[in-house]
Amino acid sequence: MFDLMREDMRCVMDRDPAAKSKAEVFFCYPGLHAVWYYRVAHWFYQKGRKTFARYISSVGRFRTGADIHPAAEIGRRLFIDHAQGVVVGETTVIGNDVTMYQGATLGGTGKETGKRHPTIGDHVMISSGASVLGPVKIGNHVRVGAGAVVLSDVPAYATVVGVPGHVVRMRRPACGKCDRLTCESGFQDCDYAKTCPYRTDECPMKDGNENEVNLDQINLPDPVQQQINELAERIRQLESTMNNTKS
Repeated sequence: MFDLMREDMRCVMDRDPAAKSKAEVFFCYPGLHAVWYYRVAHWFYQKGRKTFARYISSVGRFRTGADIHPAAEIGRRLFIDHAQGVVVGETTVIGNDVTMYQGATLGGTGKETGKRHPTIGDHVMISSGASVLGPVKIGNHVRVGAGAVVLSDVPAYATVVGVPGHVVRMRRPACGKCDRLTCESGFQDCDYAKTCPYRTDECPMKDGNENEVNLDQINLPDPVQQQINELAERIRQLESTMNNTKS
């Protein structure tokens, strides 16, 4: 457990540019403290001390603002930024190198029994205020946009936005010169990507370097604005056609 806690601390240093020192991270980061409270509570939960585990998680919620059930299964290097309002349900499963921002919820949809919370893959980013509800599966390298409400499975390398959440983009090479979407199975299995003339060593989709954590919450597609732009362009075309007809 102590190895996991040291990794948790290092991942904060790696992902948060505001972290100036290990001492600052150790004493002043409630997201890190929330993960540590969970790790201790989860250890006692596995030992059968469930009531005491819930007590520890309650103390953690009071001190950090994050409510993480001790029965949840969380992998290595979870980074919770700011922590306030984060909720992780009892049957949630979280992979490695996941990043969650304030107000993110991994919850259920009612009073179901059994597996009723999400399963989150590796290298996933869940943005501020986003909710993933029910026993859905989120693939590796998925980005969930701020405020999205995800109610169905999401394939790997997808970007999800909206209410309800829907896939608006599959991950592309970082160079931005290629408009071809990658396949759902990932970059290494995409025949087009293997022959991409723009593929470089700096591209995070290159073999052996695709495990970088993508923390971009800004450059996400806006499907509503896209539809408005398309309607405006269609109106412009119709007006142009009408003017030409009158002439």
